Amino acid sequence: MSEAYADKASALDAVDELAKLRAQFVLDDVVYLDGNSLGALPRSVPGRVEDVVRRQWGSLRIRSWDESGWWTAPERIGDRIAPLVGAAAGQIVVGDSTSVNVFKAVVGAVRLANDGDGGSDGGSDRGSGGGGGVGGGGRDEILVDATTFPTDGYIAASAARLTGCTLRPVTPGEVPGALNERTAAVLLNHVDYRTGRLHDLPSLTAAIHAAGALAVWDLCHSAGALPVGLDEHGVDLAIGCTYKYLNGGPGSPAYLYVRRDLQSRFDSPLPGWNSHADPFGMTPDFTPAPGALRGRVGTPDILSMLALEAALEVWDNVSVSAVRAKSLALQDFFLECVGAYVPEGAVESVTPSAHAERGSQVALRCEDAGGVMRRLIERGVVGDFREPDILRFGLTPLYVGFGDVERAARVLAEVL
Repeated sequence: MSEAYADKASALDAVDELAKLRAQFVLDDVVYLDGNSLGALPRSVPGRVEDVVRRQWGSLRIRSWDESGWWTAPERIGDRIAPLVGAAAGQIVVGDSTSVNVFKAVVGAVRLANDGDGGSDGGSDRGSGGGGGVGGGGRDEILVDATTFPTDGYIAASAARLTGCTLRPVTPGEVPGALNERTAAVLLNHVDYRTGRLHDLPSLTAAIHAAGALAVWDLCHSAGALPVGLDEHGVDLAIGCTYKYLNGGPGSPAYLYVRRDLQSRFDSPLPGWNSHADPFGMTPDFTPAPGALRGRVGTPDILSMLALEAALEVWDNVSVSAVRAKSLALQDFFLECVGAYVPEGAVESVTPSAHAERGSQVALRCEDAGGVMRRLIERGVVGDFREPDILRFGLTPLYVGFGDVERAARVLAEVL
């Protein structure tokens, strides 16, 4: 039986238009299915980092802020990410961690929802306060995805305390029925980090807007794996990391998206000198920079940011729709091989069967998932697990092939 599936994998790899991209990554004979936690290293990154350290920092030193483009890196790299999430240029700024950007986005969304005049520039008289209640709009409730990654829930709870809001955890499916005239903002994950379930961003965003609230989406498990359509679907604010499917490296900076028509009113709860309209004026009063730049805070983390910029070069001339098509094909083939190889009843797929409800990972429920994953890793198949019983296999189409997933299913069957 295994020969037939191995032959099928070879045939699929032979016609894969993205297969050539694998050569742009540092990989060995390990089957690496953990790109949903940490993407593989693009070959362009080490040389770029060496240049940044040795020449830009070592020789040019402070001149590199201008001569090497360090100062404009947050918005320049944001513009490189923009087409991967369906956004026009000028709406994404890179910097800080995902957690920090979630905080900016949720508090900023509450302030926008309660901005009674609908047209102030969101800035000089409010930006320096750093706290306070919701103001005069009367929207004092935040909905948060009850199934979200824990940090998003922690941050949302803190944002609620800061803004005087009530926090209500609900599942994404419960959001339309939970919305009311008090709802200020809704924070949702685009893809569930445990099961890989893809939530319906277009319809949920529309429902949130119909209730007069703002939609904040966490794209950590979708950006670089599937089309997002931020502009197309009118998303208000979004955040995401860059070390998963965007392959930016461990701890690489996150990003913040602020829809263009909201930027003049976006009141960040973390105003810093880098988000000031005149950062070198060193004035005591805060005047926010125009556009997405007001999402900046402090000095950019240049080393990791420029490593990310180099990593994003692998996306040149790559279609996100082609990535999505391959991702779904990889998932289908992996599940087919698991069904053929793994003893009946040993695992249960919790990955949705419908393509429209899938991210880019396969999640299998399995007894002693932690022990099983350790044995898989020992045998050259690297995924991860989530308590209490979920095996996660992240499928990154830029470098994962059909032969990889066939081998992973075969080794899984042997381990079990």
